[in-house]
Amino acid sequence: MNIAFHLGALCTDDERLHRALLKDAEQLALAGISVPWPSRYRRLLRETVGNLAGAAPSPDTREILLDAIIEDHSAKRLVLSDPAFLSLPGYLFDAGRFYGHATARLHGLHSIFPEDRITLFLGLRNPATFVPAVWSQVRGRRFSGFMGEIDPRDLRWSDVIAQIRIAAPQMALTVWCNEDTPLIWTEVLRAIAGSGAEMALAGEHDLLAAIMSPEGLVRFQKYLQTHPPQTEAQTRRIISAFLDKYALPEAIEEEVDLPGWDSALIEEMTATYEDDVAMIAAQPGLTFIAP
Repeated sequence: MNIAFHLGALCTDDERLHRALLKDAEQLALAGISVPWPSRYRRLLRETVGNLAGAAPSPDTREILLDAIIEDHSAKRLVLSDPAFLSLPGYLFDAGRFYGHATARLHGLHSIFPEDRITLFLGLRNPATFVPAVWSQVRGRRFSGFMGEIDPRDLRWSDVIAQIRIAAPQMALTVWCNEDTPLIWTEVLRAIAGSGAEMALAGEHDLLAAIMSPEGLVRFQKYLQTHPPQTEAQTRRIISAFLDKYALPEAIEEEVDLPGWDSALIEEMTATYEDDVAMIAAQPGLTFIAP
């Protein structure tokens, strides 16, 4: 079986990707693509992997899980999404590394599905806004305890990706930047679903609906009807033009308010992130979706 596993990251698309795919669950099922509700597998899969604690699973673990997750066992592709699979928000730095539990989680995933073709999907986010967003979901800890000894200047998504590729070299990996998602939303949806460009997706404008004024969204949709784009590049240019005019400021502006974090630190982290992304995009054997 092909398994597409959207790993988030935490605080990236606010669950919109998976909700958009659920809108087309029936249509995708006809094409052999199963998109189950998260309640069927998120806690179950996390606990199963966590309980392994490095040990090998019992021979029937895979079948037990699939029985619980999938209704139609003739499906050829299974689409899963769990932004907290690699780490719950409060434990992001607990192993003394950025996503330090990723290695153990992916080893466990592979041990359960050793013969299946797994593709991992990961949206990145500027650590300067990512850390504050994740911290806002943490309760009962001081910020210093949450970060531990990690210097925010040292945060690199390339380190996380290195962990993933070492832990799961047999799993394909597709990556993009959350900041680019409005421009590449449909491409990401199709990549995760594996549906092909010929299938119309009901949720292809879900993200724009959240960050664009209602008037702008209506005008955008009417424009597409009268001026259908011929290429992905044309689609991106149209989206960019409408966002320039109709984006909701409160939906796209991000405030950072953390102890000891000033504008100089944020600028430094942002520059580091941009350099890091450029290095990631150039890595061989990795699919990078960019505008």
